[in-house]
Amino acid sequence: MQKSYRAPNPGDNRQWFLIDAKDQPLGRLAVVIANKLRAKDLPTFDPSVDAGAFVVVTNASLVKLTGGKEEQKEYQRYSGWRNGLKRFSAAEMRAKHPDRMIMEAVWGMLPKNNIARKMMTRVKVFAGAEHTHAAQKPVEIKL
Repeated sequence: MQKSYRAPNPGDNRQWFLIDAKDQPLGRLAVVIANKLRAKDLPTFDPSVDAGAFVVVTNASLVKLTGGKEEQKEYQRYSGWRNGLKRFSAAEMRAKHPDRMIMEAVWGMLPKNNIARKMMTRVKVFAGAEHTHAAQKPVEIKL
C-alpha cells in the first residue's frame, strides 16, 4: 500500500532562489525558472498544487540569444483595436524591456491556467546586477 503525503500548503514558507542570467541562453534559463516555479524538482510535485518557489533573476539585459535571433525573433502585442498589432525585434525588446524577454519565455513554458498566473507573480526579474530582495536571503543557483 502506498503512503500518502501531506500536500504543501500555500501558507508554508517558500524558498527563494537567485539566478544570474548573464551569458545564459534564454530558453535554457526559462526552463530552470519554470521548473522552480512549478516545484518539479521536489518529490511532492503535483500539477494541481501551487508549491513552487520565488525566483529572482538578475542581469536580464545580458541574456544570450543564439544564432540570428537578435534580429529575427519577433515579439507581438495587440491592443484589441483595428490595426493595433505592434511587432518588436528581440534587439528592440532588449533595449526597452529586457525583463519582458525572460517573463514571456517563462510564461510560454507554464500551463495556461489560474495556477500559472499566480506563479508568474513570484518571478522577479531585474535588468541589472542589483535586486531588492536581499532580505529574503535567496539561494544562488549556478547554471
